[in-house]
Amino acid sequence: MNIEEIKNPQFLKQLNINELEDLSQEIRRFIMQSVATTGGHFSSNLGIVELTVAMHYVFDAPRDKIIFDVGHQSYVHKILTGRAKEFKRLRQFGSISGFQRRHESEYDPWEAGHSSTAISGAIGIATARDLNHDDYNVIAVVGDAAMMSGESFEALNYLGSSKHKVIVILNDNNMSISKNVGGFSNMLSDIRTSKQYKDVKDNYTSWMMRSKTGQRVYDATKKVKDKVKERVLADSAFAQFDLDYIGPVNGHDMEELIRALETVKELDHSVILHVITTKGKGYPLAEEDKSGLYHGVGPFDLSKGVIKPHHLHHQMWSEAIANHIEYLMHEHDDICVITPAMIAGSQLGDIFKKFPARSFDVGIAEEHAATFAAGLSVAGKFPFLAVYSSFSQRAYDQINHDIARMDLPCLIGLDRAGLVGSDGSTHHGVFDISYLLAIPNVIIMAPHNQYEAERMINTAYTLHDHPYVIRYSKGMIHKHSRHVTNTLQVGSWDEIVYKKENKVTVVVYGDHVRMAKNVVEQNNLPVNVINARFIKPMDEEMLKEISNTHIIVYETVMHKGSLGSAMALYYEEHHRNVKMDFMAIGDHYVTHGDIPTLLHIENLSPEDLLHKIKEALDEERKS
Repeated sequence: MNIEEIKNPQFLKQLNINELEDLSQEIRRFIMQSVATTGGHFSSNLGIVELTVAMHYVFDAPRDKIIFDVGHQSYVHKILTGRAKEFKRLRQFGSISGFQRRHESEYDPWEAGHSSTAISGAIGIATARDLNHDDYNVIAVVGDAAMMSGESFEALNYLGSSKHKVIVILNDNNMSISKNVGGFSNMLSDIRTSKQYKDVKDNYTSWMMRSKTGQRVYDATKKVKDKVKERVLADSAFAQFDLDYIGPVNGHDMEELIRALETVKELDHSVILHVITTKGKGYPLAEEDKSGLYHGVGPFDLSKGVIKPHHLHHQMWSEAIANHIEYLMHEHDDICVITPAMIAGSQLGDIFKKFPARSFDVGIAEEHAATFAAGLSVAGKFPFLAVYSSFSQRAYDQINHDIARMDLPCLIGLDRAGLVGSDGSTHHGVFDISYLLAIPNVIIMAPHNQYEAERMINTAYTLHDHPYVIRYSKGMIHKHSRHVTNTLQVGSWDEIVYKKENKVTVVVYGDHVRMAKNVVEQNNLPVNVINARFIKPMDEEMLKEISNTHIIVYETVMHKGSLGSAMALYYEEHHRNVKMDFMAIGDHYVTHGDIPTLLHIENLSPEDLLHKIKEALDEERKS
């Protein structure tokens, strides 16, 4: 059939098993071709095709509420709910998101982008349903990596004692972005490979086939639950939460999936359905991927696969940071590296291979990662915690309470700082400065090139006196082969372009220093450009020196709580009347799209900066 002609999932109920399986293969091919053209989340969506088709066959969305944890694996759901035509512009400005979005469709009752929120949200929806005396189903589809996160465990703990029914589908592909870690992952592996469990599963399947009524289904699943507890899962997390558990079910066997989903639909209480899927199903290179290369992809040639770009003279920011940390680890055996499931994204693969005893992937557990770093620091180690800016929000209390309050020496690398593009509002790293500026003891740094970044890292390690934060974007920078060993004066800013007679000053940091410099020099403007490389503490001598100029502060973060707002407060407290303009993000969430488009929409493009500078120059000439 023509996938783009699908309007809603109701037609599925008229199909037989063979037709559902054929449709699944068509959808899988459609996703391969579409995502290879536009980029997007590849492997996770290939792995969940049959499960999503079966869910929409058994349940009645949008009345029944289907919540995908994180939401990046909802492409099949979007296709079945009438959005296939939009896949030509997937994740582009003005088109559909790569995640569930409530404004997009009535079939999206929830939206996220960060892990492990689905069960909590589902419990809330189910509770409201019962308070309203309604009777629809609430289904939370949660990956095994997300199930290991703290919020999921908190929700399961509550769900076990709640009378409000939620169906939790554990989509188990034994992968996060890359290979899963931890005791819970090991428990799931034991279930997958247990001979006893396979015997129980065979019994369970035959019992379900005989079940004709809800009561018989309930009796059958109770027998399975009791046998599982007795023989395999007596000490498992699910049993301890007092939740019914069914599975594991083959996530690519349509008949088995439908039978299992019909079973959990008939129950009158919460249940966990364990479904085994293959991440990247149908595309061998993605099925074999253990590093996360095919998790999120840019456009690529399906016939050749994703080819990692090799840049002779450029590198990603995260690569530059990781390379220098690795360089220092060869010299200093007290440096340890921590990541919450982002080895590939933060370019830490070589470090984990060369220093396995000092490298720690804690899974999707940002809170634990931060307090773990605090413990390492207390015991005399120097931890480097690499975490995406957006995900660091989940560890705010730990950074504040456990690291900064004790003033523990460490370095926190905030990867993907600023606008990140197509992942949109849940992933833009635009809040970190706002929340970090208010925390005592924290030093906040933003380098504009590799050497400056290395000096900042050296400074944090050499001084060993406070928590340091270094924020860097998703972008590319010039690559240098040698490392530098010198440090910076904490709180010092740098004059990139400066003449004392200039009446306008642009204050900028990070990636945008070069852009501001180019705007000024290419247009022969009598304007200073100051690299505010230390956002906290600020360079007070420089602040005094430029206070008699018209200052433009350029940032791709939220204006409230920005460097610009900190500068304005400084001048107010010191009773200085300073002309200031602020270029930053207003009080709203930024949508998805390519970064140049987003900068234009937010009035932060190079052209917007040039326009603001010319306005300031005109104003100064008239005064």
